[in-house]
Amino acid sequence: MRAKYRIVNPLEDSSWDSWIASQDGGTIFHTSSWARALCDSYGYVPRYLFSETDKGSVAFPLMELKNPFSGKRGVSIPFSDYCDPVGDSGVPVPDVMESISEYGEKVGWKTVELRFRKIVLEGAIPSQEFLNHVLELRGSEVELTSRFRDSTRRNIRKAIKEGVEVSIDDSIESIRHFYRLNCLTRKEHGLPPQPISFFENLHRHLISKGAGFVAVAYHERLPVSAAVYLHTGRKGFYKYGASDKNHFHLRANNLVMWEAIRWYLKNGYASLCFGRTEVENEGLNQFKAGWATAEGAIRYYMLDIHAKKFLKRKSNVSGVHNKIFRHMPVPLLRYTGELLYRYFG
Repeated sequence: MRAKYRIVNPLEDSSWDSWIASQDGGTIFHTSSWARALCDSYGYVPRYLFSETDKGSVAFPLMELKNPFSGKRGVSIPFSDYCDPVGDSGVPVPDVMESISEYGEKVGWKTVELRFRKIVLEGAIPSQEFLNHVLELRGSEVELTSRFRDSTRRNIRKAIKEGVEVSIDDSIESIRHFYRLNCLTRKEHGLPPQPISFFENLHRHLISKGAGFVAVAYHERLPVSAAVYLHTGRKGFYKYGASDKNHFHLRANNLVMWEAIRWYLKNGYASLCFGRTEVENEGLNQFKAGWATAEGAIRYYMLDIHAKKFLKRKSNVSGVHNKIFRHMPVPLLRYTGELLYRYFG
């Protein structure tokens, strides 16, 4: 039986979040709050495809991105580390892919990009591959830390000894502290920062409503490291981190992570996902592995709608542009981010 589909807008469907909450595969990236933060920040159009077959139903969250130079494309979901389809596990993904391709051709998409953590498309070459680390939150704090790498425990102790203090905060002020540090970190990496409006929308639609917090590390009252965490159900997610390189010796980022882990453990969460990491970023992968996390893969698939074939995409994380961005003053970097980020997705 050919799959039937309909397009759902989670911003207009009052039952969407309760349905997502009932699904084992639901994450913060599937919620209407995340969709609203993206739409308000970048003007994306939600095109969530809900497919129904004789074997059940499944939802593929998709958003439409428009670029004046490269045209329209679908992404599931922009700025999400991964976004597996949710619904009945018996529904064959290739059947739904046919519906996605049909819809994409109908609305004029050139490509559609799908970001999977649990699904491997047989016979399809991923456009990009990343690593993913997840910490299972079980046992007491003592039992949990006993599984950490020795260097991780040492760095936590060093931060405490140096007088670093961490605040778990949901205020807009904590977003401001994070954003200042994020601008410094992005400049160090040779990349423009996300627009401040995006983080303000994260605060408005998620953090202020109990779906996240900012952990800020202070040393002598100065914010030196911060991270943004999001959550839904019993799943926590480490989304963004930033630090002042002049204070790296304090190991404040280790204490930020530890205090966030403690918060999730105390509040009954089952897991904390550390997000995606480029395979070649050995330093960050080692940092995440040091917390006794389980390592997995994230695969992105980019389908050329007209050619009906999957494309391989080169990584654009590093290049000449990094050198240019590193030499830009922060105000100009911020302006660049505000101009370009809506097209990155």
